[in-house]
Amino acid sequence: MRLAAVVLAAGMSSRMGANKLLLKVGDRRVIEHILFSLKPIETTVVTGHRPEEIRDIAESLGAETVHNPDYEEGMTTSFQAGLRTLDPEVDAVFMVLSDTFGFSTELLEWMADKMEDDPETLIVSPVYQWKRGHPVLFRRPLFEEFLGLEAGETMRDVVNRHEDRHKYVESDIWCRIDLDTPEDYERVKALWSERQVS
Repeated sequence: MRLAAVVLAAGMSSRMGANKLLLKVGDRRVIEHILFSLKPIETTVVTGHRPEEIRDIAESLGAETVHNPDYEEGMTTSFQAGLRTLDPEVDAVFMVLSDTFGFSTELLEWMADKMEDDPETLIVSPVYQWKRGHPVLFRRPLFEEFLGLEAGETMRDVVNRHEDRHKYVESDIWCRIDLDTPEDYERVKALWSERQVS
């Protein structure tokens, strides 16, 4: 199964007051954590607000970038922009949010295995304490459905329509991390420090 990843890096990080992808956690910036975890999956980073801040870093780490001029309309437009760049041979894509950075390559492998084991599975999500997290893996038959979303519809609508073909993989707290405010950032840095010494 050929995999790709689309990283949604177009937001304004308005509540943080700074681009969350450029914040350092440990010895790497958030965008670097994400892209190192995604290697060797072919990855597209979707930029929006101040794209030059992300583009050079992403491309230096081997990712492709695409700019979403409609980023202010929400993350659905960014995912659509990323989907349009994918090779027709890609079978499934990981959608990665900009604050989802602590996941392991092993988690991605487990998710891909779960999808590959059952041809009927369209979506695989990690879960922590019975709550869904990210990244989420979508099989190709859903790509056109995402691209065809109309005004007022969201990616969640697609997921809800296919819950009967949605599988789950147990993960850890990092699939549920929010990095929206300075307070979140301090909490995440503390969690990362604990992870490094455990």
